[in-house]
Amino acid sequence: MSGQGKQAANWQQRLSAGLKAWRFGSVLGVFLLVMLGIGWRLVDLHVVDKEFLRQQGDVRTIRVESIDAHRGVVSDRHGEPLAVSTPVQTLWANPSETDPDDPRLAGLARLLGMTEGSLRERLRTFAGREFIYLRRKVQPSLAREALDLGIGGIYARQEYRRYYPAGEVTAHVVGFTNIDELGQEGIELAYNQWLTGEPGRKRVLKDNRGRVIKDLMLIRDARPGRDLELSLDLRLQYLAYRELKAVVTAHNARGGTLVMLDVDTGEVLAMVNQGSYNPNDRAQLSADNLRNKAITDLFEPGSTIKPITIAAALESGKYQVNSTIDTSPGFRRFGRFTIRDARNYGTMDLTEMIVKSSNVGVSQIATELGGDVLRNLFARMGLGQATGIGFPGEAVGVLPAPPRWRPVEESTLSYGYGMSVNALQLAQAYMVIANGGIRYPLSLMKQDAPPQGQRVLSEDVAFAVRGMLKEAVARGTGGRGQPGLYAAGGKTGTVHLVGARGYEKSQYKAIFAGMAPIDDPRIVTVVAVDAPQSGEYYGGEVAAPVFARVMGDALRLLNVKPELEVSGAKAPRQAPGERG
Repeated sequence: MSGQGKQAANWQQRLSAGLKAWRFGSVLGVFLLVMLGIGWRLVDLHVVDKEFLRQQGDVRTIRVESIDAHRGVVSDRHGEPLAVSTPVQTLWANPSETDPDDPRLAGLARLLGMTEGSLRERLRTFAGREFIYLRRKVQPSLAREALDLGIGGIYARQEYRRYYPAGEVTAHVVGFTNIDELGQEGIELAYNQWLTGEPGRKRVLKDNRGRVIKDLMLIRDARPGRDLELSLDLRLQYLAYRELKAVVTAHNARGGTLVMLDVDTGEVLAMVNQGSYNPNDRAQLSADNLRNKAITDLFEPGSTIKPITIAAALESGKYQVNSTIDTSPGFRRFGRFTIRDARNYGTMDLTEMIVKSSNVGVSQIATELGGDVLRNLFARMGLGQATGIGFPGEAVGVLPAPPRWRPVEESTLSYGYGMSVNALQLAQAYMVIANGGIRYPLSLMKQDAPPQGQRVLSEDVAFAVRGMLKEAVARGTGGRGQPGLYAAGGKTGTVHLVGARGYEKSQYKAIFAGMAPIDDPRIVTVVAVDAPQSGEYYGGEVAAPVFARVMGDALRLLNVKPELEVSGAKAPRQAPGERG
């Protein structure tokens, strides 16, 4: 090989060795650069941008969820639940995760009680959303069936639903809530803020499908609503509702009301109305049945006001129990107005006026006393005044106060016309007579301490009027109001109902207000039946028997000792025209 060839071969060898070294260095350099880049990225992620990245991750995976708080329990005076919150499930969907064409949606629609087409259409309509309700407040078993279908984007969450164990029996007092657990009627509305709980909050970790993986931290615990203990006695409420419903049905009446008060505390022991409704199933709810008529509906009390007129007469000092009044010829005329008795009773004392329910007699007393005297006593006893129980929709009533009283106005006021009250006010007035002249504040809440009352009538006058009421039941218009083995006192009332064009000639309200045991009254009850259609419409015929049955059972439940012999418990027969 020539020198030139050797030189070329050496050059090629050197070139090959240089290329090898360059390739090695290049690869090594690239490798080092890659390692440096990865190292820097690791430092950047774990040191420089650590807090930022953690925050961004939390934004995408950590959520704050609400913890539902149930409403407080409403119970009667013995702890029997009247309104409780039960855990239920609410089904919801994430339309962005749900396939509207999924064949399993047919089974879901059947469980939800809706058509398959409407469900699919709803999912398509809200495809851009991440949350829609499917059905709220369902039983947990139904929710499990829906979730077991395995449809993507279908979820459930726990909520609470209000349940009323006593149903229609206590509906008008307790009321009900809407789907969001906010009070709409009755006690639920009046004490909504007290009963409503405060929701809690917790931080949870979710996956990319919105499912909770882990509870991270409790931010604020849920605070349940506070409980309420009502003055109602559920036992008395049931029997009052039973008897009132029976009489409304038997007489084909438009409706009815019954109120029962504790004489010594002013607590409402029972308050029922007809018609009623079931707060657990409001599918067939009628707006007319929502009213608590004992508080919201006004009426003229009629003859049930006569004992208070007599009380005003005794309090004035112008009359004594044995004072007599000549009611002949059985009527009084005031221009075109005529006041009549059932017949000419002649001369009567005050007791006989109550026994026979004489309009003429009490109207003569009213003329002598003056309208202001009557009105002032009516007001002191709570008639035409707010009861203060805080029930929504309470109607105050009307007591006339003209600048100058006409004789006909004084007369009609004396037997309960020209004024309006509700059943609770009338019961309060009779409570004053029953407890010796003290007006206690009425309460729908159980009282733990004796209330502070106000004397509005002398004890002697109250005792005298109680004796007259006793005679009215023993031998007068209230004969059917005798509650079995207990002596009672009370007064009947029969008034024309007021319609759009004034008094309805053939429509009446039958009323009975009374107390028992009459010598030491424990409870006061007012019964009012609207528009009975069976042929009987007097208070002594329709309302008095309800009073007798309710009071007899109630006193036995309250362990009040019977005071009459069995042979003496029969109600006296009433003379024609003396039916109250």
